[in-house]
Formats: sequence, structure tokens, C-alpha cells
Amino acid sequence: MIVRDFNKIVEDERDRVVSNEQWTSVRMLLAGDGMGFSFHITFLEAGSEHTFHYKNHFESVYCMQGKGSITDVATGETHEIKPGVMYALNENDKHVLRAEEELVMACCFNPPVTGTEVHQADGSYAPSEELAD
Repeated sequence: MIVRDFNKIVEDERDRVVSNEQWTSVRMLLAGDGMGFSFHITFLEAGSEHTFHYKNHFESVYCMQGKGSITDVATGETHEIKPGVMYALNENDKHVLRAEEELVMACCFNPPVTGTEVHQADGSYAPSEELAD
């Protein structure tokens, strides 16, 4: 059984907290935990806009707090993001995520991230095999 305390991770396990100037992701589960997915709590700054394209990962996201929108780049379709809304990038969808208010999101990635990933220029993470090289 794996039990982790979000507050302890934030205080004591800084290697599990990844951020830039517009978002912070607290990595609760990583590839090394052997669960087959990773689980993160991610905070996106109010007023921020992010273009992501997880070409090598599937992601599902549940909004716990805040307000924003997500646009599917391929179709132009935009959906409201608010508490209770979940979206799943089941076709590795390139998307633009906008935070009108601070968004607090629970995110799962498959395959799981290792914790060392950074977004590449195209908004994706490298495949896990490339990270091992």
C-alpha cells in the first residue's frame, strides 16, 4: 500500500514538485511506484494559457477548483472547465488550456511520468524510452 500526504510532499519532498512561472505540479505517484499511471495535483496560475500536446502519453484531468476552458486545436471546439468537469485526452489531443481563475486539477498520465520530464517545444513530454537514454 502506498500512502502519501500532499502537504508532506510539498514541505519535504521537493523532488516531487515540478513547476515553472505559470504552473506547479505535485507528483503524488510516479512511474517508479509501479502503478502503471502517475497521479498529480496541478495548479495553473490565473490568467495563464498553455498549449500542450502529449503525443506519447494519455492524460485525464479532473477540475477540483477554479474556472477556465480547454480548446481542442484540431477541431477548434472549446469546453468550459469548472469544478466537477473531467476531460480525457484519449487521442493525444493537442489542446490549449486557459485558466481564468487559478485551476486546481487532479491529473493521471499513462504511461506514468518519471518525475524528471519537462515540456518540449511542441508541448509534449518525451517518450519514457528517451528519458532513460
